[in-house]
Amino acid sequence: MKKGHYCPLLKRDCIEVKCEWYTQVRGINPNTGQEVDNWQCAVNLLPMLLIENSAQQRSTSAAVESFRNESSKRADAANVLLCHMAQVSPSAIEAVTISELSLPGTQG
Repeated sequence: MKKGHYCPLLKRDCIEVKCEWYTQVRGINPNTGQEVDNWQCAVNLLPMLLIENSAQQRSTSAAVESFRNESSKRADAANVLLCHMAQVSPSAIEAVTISELSLPGTQG
């Protein structure tokens, strides 16, 4: 199937560079891995850009989850160390919110 130049917005052939949505795109095509450097209609590019956006969001989500897991492990280790230093069982400590703490030099 050959791609046409019909514009559904204008209901006629694409006017290319005269159109505000005719845009130069540079980067890597997420479907093929090939380098892209061409002019195209922004409306035509939406499917490819949406696929790329989804891939980037998945990557970011995985990185945030990994960071959360590592932070949680380190916080647990710090709590165990503090309890060991205070010679208190970790199960004996109740959750305390920051607003419940009275620190020196603050009004509690």
